[in-house]
Formats: sequence, C-alpha cells, structure tokens
Amino acid sequence: MKSMIAFWNILSKDMKNYYLKPPNISWGLIFPFAWILMMFLRTKTFNVVEIFPGIIGMSVLFGTTSMLAVTITFEKKSRSFERLLLAPISLELLITAKITGAILFGIFNSILPILISVFYFNASIYNPISLFLGVCLLSIISTLFGLFISVSAKEVFEAQTYSNFFRFPMIFLCGLFVPITTLPIYLRIISYLLPVTYAMDFIRYSIDKSNLISNTLSLILISVFCLLLFYISIHNMKKKWLK
Repeated sequence: MKSMIAFWNILSKDMKNYYLKPPNISWGLIFPFAWILMMFLRTKTFNVVEIFPGIIGMSVLFGTTSMLAVTITFEKKSRSFERLLLAPISLELLITAKITGAILFGIFNSILPILISVFYFNASIYNPISLFLGVCLLSIISTLFGLFISVSAKEVFEAQTYSNFFRFPMIFLCGLFVPITTLPIYLRIISYLLPVTYAMDFIRYSIDKSNLISNTLSLILISVFCLLLFYISIHNMKKKWLK
C-alpha cells in the first residue's frame, strides 16, 4: 500500500508540474496538427492513409522523448531526484512512476491526428482496438528509449540533442513515412534493429493491414526491447547516479 501511495504521488506530481502545463498541452495539440496541415497544403490531394500512421508516430515519439528528457534530466540536475530516492519504494517502481506520465502524454498526443484523420479526411481504421494497443506500445517503447538517452545526459539540452540524433533518423528508418521495403538492404537491417519499427508496423496493421511483420512477433520483440531498455537504464542509473 505504501508503494502504491508513493507511486501515485510521484505520478501526480509529474503530471501537475510538467505534463498538464498549458504550453505542453498546446504543443501536444499543435505539433500533429501542423504536420497534417503542412501535408495538406503541399499537395491537397494526399492519401491520408499513407501519412496517417506517420503523423501518429511522430506525435508520440517526439512528445514522449522530449518530455521525459525534461523530467528526468532536470530533476537530476536540481537534485530533486535524490529526494525521490527516499520514497519507500524500489528504484524500479520509482522509474516506472516517472515514465508513466510520459507514456500517458504520448497517448494524449495521438488523439488529435486520429480525430482529424477519421472525422475530417474520412480515414478508415481496420481495427480500433489494435490501433489503441499500437499507440500504447509505441508510447511505451518511445518513453523507454527516451529514458535510456536521458540517463546518459547531464543537462536538458544534452538530452534533447541526443534524442534528436536518434529521432530524426528513425523518421525515415522506422516506416513512419518511408516504407521500409523501399530502403536499401543495408538500411533495412538498421530498421529492424530499432524497436519503433515494430510498433509502427503494428499501427499500420490496425489502420489498413499493410504490416510487414506478424503482430505476434512484433509484440514479442517490443516486449524484449522494453525489458532491455528498462533494465539497462536502471543499471546505468545505479552506476552513474547512485555512487
């Protein structure tokens, strides 16, 4: 019971201090809307199904990694993270509480592009339940990827720089807008080493069944990547932060 109370207090603190701030909420709404508007103004005849998964992917990927870089790195810099270590919970549960806010923020960022695509552009969704699950999986894996990067940074700008170093290549390598099948073979190898690829493939299945990998295999690989990123981050945190 004490662990759950501590978990909820950490999560509610992060939601109040970081994620529910008006600038963050407006950024989460404007960012995907700006991408959709840019695509529409550029062609006015684009196929929404082709960019629908990519807009969702960018909204979730950039939202989770950006916010987590702020929460983790800023609190480490200000030494407030050390006070959280006094909570009567394990480090694993503490980090889970910290990343839950980013996961929820990523899911929130996906709502607007889905609503615009469905109700304005009349995009169809093959399986809404699978789409929700795919968004959750993408938000979780993106958050853990952001956690892995943030642990190695000392300043917020460093965490953002490291994140961009990985995020922008993933836009083209993970099937957000460029189909993996059109990439050269050596780039496809890199694509299949990135966990975001499998979450995006799951989302594509839920929208128009254009996935390249079976859902079962995607779920297994995403789970493996999640465990690896989580425990490697915990190991690095104990090694670098808890000396």
